[in-house]
Amino acid sequence: MSTHLSWKAREATVGELAERAGVATSALRFYEREGLIHSRRTAGNQRRYSRDTLRRVAFIRASQRLGIPLAAIREVLALLPEGRTPTREDWARVSECWRSDLDARIRLLEQLRDNLTDCIGCGCLSIDRCALANPHDRLGDEGPGARRLSEPCPDPQPQD
Repeated sequence: MSTHLSWKAREATVGELAERAGVATSALRFYEREGLIHSRRTAGNQRRYSRDTLRRVAFIRASQRLGIPLAAIREVLALLPEGRTPTREDWARVSECWRSDLDARIRLLEQLRDNLTDCIGCGCLSIDRCALANPHDRLGDEGPGARRLSEPCPDPQPQD
């Protein structure tokens, strides 16, 4: 059976919101337990969500897909007004909180995409270029993990 959230509805049941948001009802209950969204209870103890919760759930899901931790999502959502639907200006203010972080993530992802076939400084030395860009795993002295993800991978220079 399919439920449908009418565009006129001011509130949604957990099933209606879950279907419209494309998430499981358990996800909505989890978001509520984590303080990311809120509902009111009817006299029969059923959850009712205001319509603007749909946008909050969409924001949470998009943020999660970007790898942003729930604690950071909670902090930003706390900046939105309670008791009224957030305006475009409210959402713009919230989005500014992550602009520099997202720009840095984009640069890192582009670098990873562009250099994934080359040395990423992991120390494996299994690719012919690795022996030139990271001879004898010298990047291992800087610490564990892939060391080249935060800086450009140098072009290999012939060793004399």
